[in-house]
Amino acid sequence: MLNGKIDIDFTFLQTRPPSLIGVDISSSSVKMVELSMAGKNSNVYRVERYAIEPLPRDAMLDGNIVSLEAVSESLRRGWKRMGTRLKTVALALPAAAVITKKIIVPAGQREEDLLFQVETEANQYIPFALDEVNLDFQVVGPAPGNPEEVEVLIAASRKEKVEDRVAVALTAGLKAVVMDVEPYAAQAAFELIENRLPGGGKDQIIALVDIGATGISINVLRNGQSVYMRNQPFGGDQLTQEIQSHFNLTPEEAEAAKRSGELPDNYKTSVLQPFRETLALEVARALQFFFTSTQFTAVNYIFLAGGCAVIPELDEIIAARTQVGTLVVNPFIGMELSSRVTPKQLSADAPSLLVACGLALRSFDRS
Repeated sequence: MLNGKIDIDFTFLQTRPPSLIGVDISSSSVKMVELSMAGKNSNVYRVERYAIEPLPRDAMLDGNIVSLEAVSESLRRGWKRMGTRLKTVALALPAAAVITKKIIVPAGQREEDLLFQVETEANQYIPFALDEVNLDFQVVGPAPGNPEEVEVLIAASRKEKVEDRVAVALTAGLKAVVMDVEPYAAQAAFELIENRLPGGGKDQIIALVDIGATGISINVLRNGQSVYMRNQPFGGDQLTQEIQSHFNLTPEEAEAAKRSGELPDNYKTSVLQPFRETLALEVARALQFFFTSTQFTAVNYIFLAGGCAVIPELDEIIAARTQVGTLVVNPFIGMELSSRVTPKQLSADAPSLLVACGLALRSFDRS
């Protein structure tokens, strides 16, 4: 319970939830995904339905909800358009709103002893009083090089950050039962893709690059574990602004033209190509930060996610700039699709739905 006021069993890493809808509230839209199992004895997922509902400008700022009413209304519209009966949802906080820390503790502790140790450690790393935050932890696995110890992930966020998202769901007539962290939700969905790589991607260094409206989020993975994260303030809004100034359009007209592709013939050479080159340079710069900040000196794959991932030829331009094989993510490859889902449209929307897909997968947690 949050302050005893909101009916939600809050944990960042809660397991065994009921069937639910994954809801990703980004800077420009609300994205929703509902999955099911294709059959009782099947390990194949099915995409039942999904929706992407635009948000009004300035409804979100730096991952924070500015207008609860506007975000709730977009969530409500998306839910109605999906045509689902489910009202339980999984939400996620942006990485910037969550403090995470991995600690090493002795294995085999009782839960109450482990909780005491986690709270003691949290006091050292969290710059707020513990009664001002929601705190959760999960045992990741054996500590590297010592089977008598385990690695534990601690996650904490200010209560108001959590309560804002819970309130959005409640105002839309829905109930939040899981609160996750966006990079971890994306990582959960990405595992479906990673498993299809040669050798299941074992020992490969993979940069998962999410390019949204306001920024680039990079999560570098190795064997299912994040080894580096970085955010850079450059995204699709810059392209909208260039369209706006170059063709003398309003922000709304520029955004609509960008989405429809109805732009003058010189758009590609005068606006789109410089934007793609700058975006590729930003990704290359982020990788250089990764190399100088860690012991790693190479990346095996780059996977693009987010709304900008489907910009034509962007993957090829990034590959040429970084000299790393670059692919666009689609976590739904290999899944069955219900009759309500159009394959071509889902393929186009898939890179934007990575976080929502990861949240929807929480319906099937068994750990």
